[in-house]
Amino acid sequence: MSQATRCQLVTPRARSDIKKPITEINMVPMSLIQPAVRSYIVYSSILALKVLGMSVLTGIVRHKKKVFANEEDAKPTRGVVKYDDPDVERVRRAHLNDLENIPAFWLLGALYLTTEPSAALATLLFRVYAAGRIAHTLVYAVKPLPQPARGIAYGIPYLINLFMGVKIVFHYISAL
Repeated sequence: MSQATRCQLVTPRARSDIKKPITEINMVPMSLIQPAVRSYIVYSSILALKVLGMSVLTGIVRHKKKVFANEEDAKPTRGVVKYDDPDVERVRRAHLNDLENIPAFWLLGALYLTTEPSAALATLLFRVYAAGRIAHTLVYAVKPLPQPARGIAYGIPYLINLFMGVKIVFHYISAL
């Protein structure tokens, strides 16, 4: 086991079954060897790579259609400068949607781990969230499908974020 995996993270925990002053919060040990933490790391990394891949996908669509945002990019391929190509804009909107939703998952997922969820539930939530975000890109930007495909692919991850957020609030509200 490497030194990095032995690192202990300590996070605050509010417990309603322990009657202590509000200023005192118990600490939740979180280890990088815990399955839920490892799952969070894996799926967060997959989502980060997905966000990075959206820039590449935008470039691929631009080159395929020979439409560019800058003159110097258009010249070598005899392309045109165009800011409103529907296919490029669809990929850019999917990328923007990722940038609006995935950072919330990173924050909520990390905070959710401090509530000591079961490893199986946490892993399921992280896995389904990542699969949903990937599906959203596929049904919106890669091979557009009619609704409700995109709505489902967007809605399930959204509900997962909402669930984790509510769980975090209810877990820690007693510490206020």
